[in-house]
Amino acid sequence: MDLNKLLKVSTLAGKIMLESGAETYRVEETISRICTAFGAHTVDSFVIPTGIIVTVTYYDEVATLVQRIISRGVDLHKVDLVNDLSRKIQTETIDINEFNKELTNISNSHRYSNLTTLLWSALSAGCFSIMFGGNLKDFISASIIGAVIKIIVVICQKLNINEFFTNSLSGGLCAFLAIAFIKLNLSNNLDKTIIGSIMLLVPGLTITNAIRDTIAGDFLSGITKASEAFLVAVSIAVGTGAVLSLFINNLG
Repeated sequence: MDLNKLLKVSTLAGKIMLESGAETYRVEETISRICTAFGAHTVDSFVIPTGIIVTVTYYDEVATLVQRIISRGVDLHKVDLVNDLSRKIQTETIDINEFNKELTNISNSHRYSNLTTLLWSALSAGCFSIMFGGNLKDFISASIIGAVIKIIVVICQKLNINEFFTNSLSGGLCAFLAIAFIKLNLSNNLDKTIIGSIMLLVPGLTITNAIRDTIAGDFLSGITKASEAFLVAVSIAVGTGAVLSLFINNLG
């Protein structure tokens, strides 16, 4: 058995899942399932949001691999595909090279187009404003602002701009546009418009995973993800609060 190849394949699966928003315990379970399915005797994996460490044994052979995780996002479709593939090899005989090829295809698969993402982001922002008590004008304004925020986020991601700055910029722009729409009588409720638009930036999945990891006993990952969610919330508050403070103090 080629333990090095097995390590690379199983760690690739974990990397795809972790970068796509999977919980820590799910990543560890998937890595263990893959290694045992291909014949490893024991598997020990340690996963945190920024790295994966895997050790496998086969008789007297022992191999370890460390994988650094740099980028993290949300793509639950990839998580589902890797999850299904890891269960498939327990019931079917699949060559490790073929398994690696399928993982590579999953890793290289594209998400929805930017236009589709933009349209649904706009609609989501508008619906959030209605959910928080806004009216039709607030829905339209929040939808426009949501689309603008999504464009800014996509541009910042392509330029590899720090996430804290991206969220602060998006929050500040959200507040500025909401104030402009109020002044132009295109929106009726400033708070409903801002809240609806800013919900696109709220790290809902990160907060959920922090709770689930903590409940599962992965306290380090739970605390790390909770800290990440807290910093995102602070960055949003900094951008939005700065613009609102300038508006209130100077324009009333």
